[in-house]
Amino acid sequence: MKIIKIKSLVNFWWVFSTLTILFAITFATQSAFALSVSGASSSVTAAAMKLIGFCEDPKGQLDEDAVNVLVDYVLKDKAVKEVELPKIQEATGAYYEFDTRISFVNFLKYSYNQQVPSALTSPASIRYSIWNGLPGKSQKMPANWETLLPVSKPVIIHGIQRDAITPDLTTGVYYEYELQRTLILLNHKGKKVLITISKQIDRSNVGKKGAIIGSDDDWNYYYSDEPGSLKKGLGWVKSYIYDFFSVGVYVETGASLSLVRSGVFQWIRAGWSGVNFVQSGHVIKGMKRYGRNFKGILESPVLPPADHIVSAYQKLYALPNSDIRLHYVALQQAQRSLAIQSGKIKETQLKKVKITDNVSKRQMIEELMIEYFKVVMGKNSLLEKKQVLALINF
Repeated sequence: MKIIKIKSLVNFWWVFSTLTILFAITFATQSAFALSVSGASSSVTAAAMKLIGFCEDPKGQLDEDAVNVLVDYVLKDKAVKEVELPKIQEATGAYYEFDTRISFVNFLKYSYNQQVPSALTSPASIRYSIWNGLPGKSQKMPANWETLLPVSKPVIIHGIQRDAITPDLTTGVYYEYELQRTLILLNHKGKKVLITISKQIDRSNVGKKGAIIGSDDDWNYYYSDEPGSLKKGLGWVKSYIYDFFSVGVYVETGASLSLVRSGVFQWIRAGWSGVNFVQSGHVIKGMKRYGRNFKGILESPVLPPADHIVSAYQKLYALPNSDIRLHYVALQQAQRSLAIQSGKIKETQLKKVKITDNVSKRQMIEELMIEYFKVVMGKNSLLEKKQVLALINF
């Protein structure tokens, strides 16, 4: 038993040391990492931490100098788009940026709209994401960002967000956690900018057994709701995301102003028994997974207008709760059947599909919306196409 336990520990250390933990709102060579943000200017990291502090204390004052430092850095031309950040509070950090061919207004319509689930623009990273205003305050996501433009002074929105992520690329483990969130819409030297700030509240729930079914680009995943990992020798693992904080800078750029640059500064501390196993390359790999899907979706010629997605969401939301739960159970059954067919799990490992009371209506709708989105984007849905289209009366 002792030998087996030691082998399991070694196996876990190796797998977790190559873990590609990802977030939403997430590999470079060592030579690329040498060009770190800290090497360019420590003021950049300091500026990011000032904004994270502002997110943690909404009653504080926004540091506009810190804002300017970060936006100027993101707009600066760089030979390397992915760099290591200094460790902060034992969390491992990295920076990554990419450009997306889309107008800034359309970027806002698709990316920050309560009726366009975040999972639709990052389905390989996010299972669902639910925004809530701060207790006792009205901090709703704007229904129409255009009414806030042009921006004469920063528009600041604070909230709490519940996120669940898709299974990890290496271990298949998935997590849920709560974030403090701050959104800042502003004008920087004539350019429209959105800054998003996230700070994890407490540690995540225990990592649970999941799996990517087929290609990650198919957006099909299995969620067991059981702690551990399906990776051989790691079923016993109880891992957590202990801390996560990030600053995302999204700014219009390019001569035509139909280009949005995304620059993300991100730190993660995750592992087990309080030990952080995350390396900078893991953070970047997760952000690349997110960026590839985000860019591919928003630049797709078959992407439906944002108002069509909103209409589908509203029709689904208007259904009786009993109907929504019925379709959600069907979706879970389809996920499990596909997991068995793919060999990811054995039928004897399955428990009877049962929707517990803690699965909210909003969570079920967001996951069902992904199936609708697969259909309109030309992918195969786990539910029958006719069923999906009938579900939203299209």
